[in-house]
Amino acid sequence: MTREIVASAPGKVNLHLGVGEARTDGYHDLVSVFHAVDRREVVRLLYDGTPVAGPAVESMRTTFFVDEPDEDIDGPNNLAWRAVEAVVARAGVAVPRVRIEVDKHVFVAGGMAGGSADAAAALVASNALVAEFGEALPEEELLEIAASLGADVPFSLMGGTALGTGRGDKLVEMLSRGRLHWVFINPKIGINTGGAFALLDDLRHGNPALLPHMDATELSQALTSGDVARVAAALHNDLEAPALSMRPVLKRVLGVAGEAGRRAIVSGSGPTVAVLCDDADDARFAAEHLAERFDGYEVFVAEGPDHGAQVERVI
Repeated sequence: MTREIVASAPGKVNLHLGVGEARTDGYHDLVSVFHAVDRREVVRLLYDGTPVAGPAVESMRTTFFVDEPDEDIDGPNNLAWRAVEAVVARAGVAVPRVRIEVDKHVFVAGGMAGGSADAAAALVASNALVAEFGEALPEEELLEIAASLGADVPFSLMGGTALGTGRGDKLVEMLSRGRLHWVFINPKIGINTGGAFALLDDLRHGNPALLPHMDATELSQALTSGDVARVAAALHNDLEAPALSMRPVLKRVLGVAGEAGRRAIVSGSGPTVAVLCDDADDARFAAEHLAERFDGYEVFVAEGPDHGAQVERVI
């Protein structure tokens, strides 16, 4: 009989993203305020038969509820696939070979950490699988694996609202009051993340106004107040400048989207634009308006903060 473990994890938006100078290891020091939204990725592990030694993953299949990319992402390099293999290897437990199924609800390569959410959901699902045949890994070991997979994966595990430092993977929970309501717009114009960081370094040489914004105190106070207007005013993203330089059409999207809601910003390295609205009704109205203005773009509504990766059911 086929068994199934289902887990989910949230997409995210950066409410603040301060990018420091380039380090000798090629990374940049970051000060990021992550905010999880209830647009969740779903990962299922299906298995039958007896435990075997060797690779844990047999196959992978993604069902897209957003636009499908040109390239095939269902292979051993996928973060969800790598997450399953890493957990099983770390636990040292023989398990039946699994088939991974992913329901993708977050834009692909959109700056909302959809791939990291897949990885986080796969981590908790595979840990539940390990628990069926041995001893599950403790939370701190899951976080270690998460950080090895990518800088955003630890937050996808944690969820909520958090301050991230270092590469963004050193996390501290942040207090916030109330719910934030968002519209997300994907112009479907890819932006290379590494290229955005490199361009920011270049732009800073000729523009002293692009200094690193490494202090999120104003945003922290706004989140604690629960005042949407204050939160909107405190939103910031150092990577917005290179994103606009690489994809000038985003200037128009930001302008129109900002008029539809309280404030519009580029999410992460882009190209997704996040629009903060006053409430759920305003978000729905703004989404309808923006879908009409930007025919062919992907648009959806979400709210946060949302919880981190969790197992939904074991069948």
